Amino acid sequence: MEKGWTARRQRWGNRLAARHARSAPAAGGFVSMPEPRTIGFYARGKQLTAGNFLLAGHMVETLHPWDQEPPSTGFAAELHGFAWLDHMATSGDRAARLAAQGWVSDWIARFGMGEGPGWTPDVTGRRVIRWIQHAIFLTAGREAAENAPFFAALGRQTAFLARRWQVAEPGLPRFEAVGGLLYAALSLIGMEGYRATASAALSQACAEDIAHDGGIASRNPEELLEVFSLLTWVEAALRDAELEVPAAIDAAIARIAPCLRALRHADGGLARFHGGGRGMEGRLEHALSAAGVPVGAKVTAAMGYARLEGGRTTVLVDASRPPSGRAARIAHASMLAFELTSNRRPLVVNSGSGVPFGPEWEKAGRATNSHSTLSIDGTSSARFGRASRPEDGGAPLLDGPSLVTLHRSDERDAASLLLSHDGYVATHGLTHVRTLELSRDGRVLLGEDTLAALEPAHRKIFGQVLDAGKLRGVSYALRFHLHPDADPSLDMNGTAVSVALPSGEIWVFRFDGPGRLSLEPSVYLEKGRLAPRPCHQIVIRAAILDDTSQINWTLAKAQDTPLAIRDIGRDDDLAMPRDLFLRDQGSLP
Repeated sequence: MEKGWTARRQRWGNRLAARHARSAPAAGGFVSMPEPRTIGFYARGKQLTAGNFLLAGHMVETLHPWDQEPPSTGFAAELHGFAWLDHMATSGDRAARLAAQGWVSDWIARFGMGEGPGWTPDVTGRRVIRWIQHAIFLTAGREAAENAPFFAALGRQTAFLARRWQVAEPGLPRFEAVGGLLYAALSLIGMEGYRATASAALSQACAEDIAHDGGIASRNPEELLEVFSLLTWVEAALRDAELEVPAAIDAAIARIAPCLRALRHADGGLARFHGGGRGMEGRLEHALSAAGVPVGAKVTAAMGYARLEGGRTTVLVDASRPPSGRAARIAHASMLAFELTSNRRPLVVNSGSGVPFGPEWEKAGRATNSHSTLSIDGTSSARFGRASRPEDGGAPLLDGPSLVTLHRSDERDAASLLLSHDGYVATHGLTHVRTLELSRDGRVLLGEDTLAALEPAHRKIFGQVLDAGKLRGVSYALRFHLHPDADPSLDMNGTAVSVALPSGEIWVFRFDGPGRLSLEPSVYLEKGRLAPRPCHQIVIRAAILDDTSQINWTLAKAQDTPLAIRDIGRDDDLAMPRDLFLRDQGSLP
């Protein structure tokens, strides 16, 4: 009830501040012509120009986007945030420019006086940054009188941010709000008076929201990349204005860079945990290059994740408790789950965030079964609380593990991780212990998963569960979700699985211990798609009848797979042309 009242009060405050901003003075122009610092995809820009808006998992085909009822709150936030201008500016031809100018003008006419869903601190900050970065694209070929509403709208939005940045939630929303205010204060004539306040606020956010290891509270790698990119843009704007970069901003960038490098797979994509995706292709490299932070000693643990690497193989593991507080609304029950990427090809993955595909997929994607880890049938390693309204976020993750341990060992031939979590102690008296060992050449990953009742009190709980189940045991499963591009098949009379990657690599999965091996359907929840992508998962099903049950397994390259493979195939779906939109909908084979 208290959370609902707080959300309503914030909405009322936003509306009141937006109306007060109507009388704010217009920006007098730009201090200097701004440079676009974002990246986009040419093909997506062409699709947008044609009126195909694929945002937050929904496809709307229209040349009049502001006339349409948004299919979801996520779609509305992305539409009003104008990050899609990055793709249109990359396309950059006359048709794209005229379409973008028309849509911005229509937004100003309809919503520019403080109306509509786009007047929240984070969305407004995101929109202001995009309008400023793409100002040349949005004002070229127009008379001064035609551009006057554009500068007037920027002035009103800057005044709104000055009033409301304080209520933005910690993390990315606060960075977007304060970053947008500082960006406007540095770039727009007449807004210089906000510089000191915005600079101090951003410095405070850097000190409070960026941990000593460069992580953020949500533990979402893609969200961390967004924060990092925004800070590099602000840093560049400060230098362009010949102003000193606050020490807190410089220090935050220096902390985040090695953290992001530790969370990057061999193919350049980010680990997909706690609602984050791979990140836009090239975005991480672009941000790291802009930051100019030197590469230091390799980081093997960051933001609660542990990293193993050998050859061109990377393994990233969730080795910490799930996020709490606001971030618990998007947190996943992914303790001890891992992802493995070989060269340019993801092999073992997690299902990902189902937020773009609706509330049912959102909840399913957060469950333990949707991650490459051990799960007890019918129980996640953390439980979900009561769902709130969609605009307030998903159901919070509750009753997760109170203790997650990590011990690392580095030897000449391999590096290993010994991990555990007690997320099943309260419900079943069982602790999950996982060992992962990756060879130095990256060809062999050895795993050992154990369920055990470790203490007398735990064994008592486990005994009660066994009695309630009439001594049939506690059923559990080991899951290894495979990327959609991986082609698995059961071999050796169903005792092994061979997985072929598009690069030509062959990986073989085997196990030893109780249980039955199977290949089952799964889904890959990928942002920028209209529907989940079908894929497979390797599953070992077993039951624990005594105090301990253990399964050993190996995932290794086939012996005839060479050490290095020339893999130069294009990932043509990165640009998501229209036929892939339709294929997701089932309109094309």
